[in-house]
Amino acid sequence: MEKNKEIVLSGIRPTGFLHLGNYFGALKNWARMQNEYECYFFIADWHSLTTHADTSGLKSMTRSLVSELIAGGLDPDKCTIYAQSDIPEIPELYLYLNMLAYKGELEKTVTFKDKVRQQPENINAGLLTYPVLQAADILIHRAHYVPVGKDQEQHIEMTRNFAERFNHRYGEIFPVPKAFSYSEDLVKILSLDGSGKMSKSEQQMNTIYLNDDDVLITKKIMKAKTDQGPVLANSKKPEYIQGLFTLLGLVSSHEILKKFEYDFNHCQIRYGDMKKQLAEDMIRFIKPIRERAAALQSDPVQIDKILTKGAEKARKSATATLLEVRKALGFRYL
Repeated sequence: MEKNKEIVLSGIRPTGFLHLGNYFGALKNWARMQNEYECYFFIADWHSLTTHADTSGLKSMTRSLVSELIAGGLDPDKCTIYAQSDIPEIPELYLYLNMLAYKGELEKTVTFKDKVRQQPENINAGLLTYPVLQAADILIHRAHYVPVGKDQEQHIEMTRNFAERFNHRYGEIFPVPKAFSYSEDLVKILSLDGSGKMSKSEQQMNTIYLNDDDVLITKKIMKAKTDQGPVLANSKKPEYIQGLFTLLGLVSSHEILKKFEYDFNHCQIRYGDMKKQLAEDMIRFIKPIRERAAALQSDPVQIDKILTKGAEKARKSATATLLEVRKALGFRYL
């Protein structure tokens, strides 16, 4: 298939192992988009510094993340995979965009407010200007589309604002990017206790990771929150029960899902049997991804080659953009 010339960009922070939410919320669609667009996918290692000041494990986590992305469907020959910190053009664009960002709008972002509550002892400037760096990540490749979840749509809107402000002041350099998703594939993956979304770094026993072994997958699912079952036919499922049915629908056959839906609607659901079935099907789904990722992780030289190749291609794109930006700003003196 010939690729669309339009550019797609997205990134993920190396702050934990990938989980089911990452796979069904992002990676599955990325793997699809790489066949249809010019795609750049990056490891957001600079972004991780806003909340994870300790960088001792950064290299190993970055390599691990790359291996999981590839095991989950990304092909380095079809898309560009790189580490954010390998592209020095990004912070220069970040500097210019900071001049177009205002303190009031940055303080109003939902993610900034959330992080302030979560880490009141570490309200750093990078946390405040996180959306500006994110805008630089996107605009450095003059991306047209950014696949994001609902929680990131505000940041994309800010990126659009920065692009429009720059274009208005200095000339039409940037396409105004749009949030993008395959809407029919949007899935909300809840933690196994129903207390929110699965997380890379929190609630680890309530999150199913792509590197979990078979025993741990079974243990987590069998401990998932359930209740006594419905007492009225065709009752509405509590959110934590719906979460289990969502997982079942993703990894089990349609017949299996239909059988347990029938049991629930007729007040004869046996959650133990359902969770046992879910665990078996989840293991079948995750095992090949886990094993391929492990094989890639055992060859760090190969991973580094992939990152080097990706950085070279990403820098070529970034350099071309920055040259146009400098011309527009009047900073190209040589």
